Amino acid sequence: MTVFEELKRRGLIAQLTDEKEIEELINAGKATFYIGFDPTADSLHVGHFMALCLMKRLQMAGNKPIVLIGGGTAMIGDPSGKSDMRKMMTRETIDHNVECFKKQMSRFIDFSDDKAIVVNNADWLLDLNYVDVLREVGVHFSVNKMLTFECYKQRMERGLTFLEFNYMIMQSYDFYKLYTDYGCNMQFGGDDQWANMLGGTELIRKKLGKDAYAMTITLLLNSEGKKMGKTEKGAVWLDPEKTSPYEFFQYWRNVSDDDVIKCLKMLTFVPIEEIEEMEKTMEGAQFNKAKELLAYELTKLVHGEEEADKALAAAKAVFSGGGVDENMPTTELSADDLTDGKIGILTLLVKAGLASSNGEARRLVQQGGITIDDTKKTNPQELIEINEQIVVRKGKKVFRKVVVK
Repeated sequence: MTVFEELKRRGLIAQLTDEKEIEELINAGKATFYIGFDPTADSLHVGHFMALCLMKRLQMAGNKPIVLIGGGTAMIGDPSGKSDMRKMMTRETIDHNVECFKKQMSRFIDFSDDKAIVVNNADWLLDLNYVDVLREVGVHFSVNKMLTFECYKQRMERGLTFLEFNYMIMQSYDFYKLYTDYGCNMQFGGDDQWANMLGGTELIRKKLGKDAYAMTITLLLNSEGKKMGKTEKGAVWLDPEKTSPYEFFQYWRNVSDDDVIKCLKMLTFVPIEEIEEMEKTMEGAQFNKAKELLAYELTKLVHGEEEADKALAAAKAVFSGGGVDENMPTTELSADDLTDGKIGILTLLVKAGLASSNGEARRLVQQGGITIDDTKKTNPQELIEINEQIVVRKGKKVFRKVVVK
């Protein structure tokens, strides 16, 4: 099975130009490709996971990744899939986020011996002369055609700023710059980026003639992938200070039955033949086994084998009957938080981070969503006694150990 065939079997390809040429380059390990990441936060999150895993997979086959950090385009903002204009960030914030991205990406991509490079489009976009851009780049873009693209049409009613309208031109210029300066012959991106990517391919061919042969490919379900990691508490981050390895493991352990095989195919390096065999017989308890495999493999990839082992042990203790494991997320209370060794259940839930307010905590209790040491609690006025520790469960899947120090 070739690399390109495996990408198809794993469901990673949605649209592409020049399929034959793309297939030949990838299979021969001769693709120099880029994927862009806008540094809008100081950590990557699971919505970036598909792109990172794809880069790792292609690099393992001999192809060369270029990680393009959008330090310049982040100052504009991509209108694709958004109903409002992105909040402006300072150059200092963007630079800090760029450094955080580079550190996290090294877990996925080998940057040694020029096997991959990181570039920041701020290095060329921020120095561009406006008139030169209009003459050298803008002349190749049709406004009429741009307005037919979905990324712009969906914003027309709410209002599309001229600033955002330029995003496609800037992204297209990125590909042109990477092609001419780094020999980048291929670009990858989410299916919501298709119009921007085609703009880059067309710009190269228009400016450099028919001999210039840049290609594009998009990833299946990447717009759905961007929704991954959104929980009621916010995003699921790759930074362990933002999302602990246990919480990261639990996120993947709790994916829906409908998504587990899809995620195993797209995001893990479990052999595709093994996943397809699992898919044929998937039923009942086998879903839980597949979810455990998914969670372990992805936690190991991001946080290392030791943290994955700890998270697996904690999860087994919990799912085998509400047991306590030393690696379970823990909230520490002081003696001052208790009165005669007890604490109000609403206060407990807020302090444990299981509710954002007393009102939310009250609704959880009244709706039967809280269990403490295997006993369901329905009285919002109840005082909970804590001798040394208790285990609080919210719903079926969220656990928190509470100890008194």
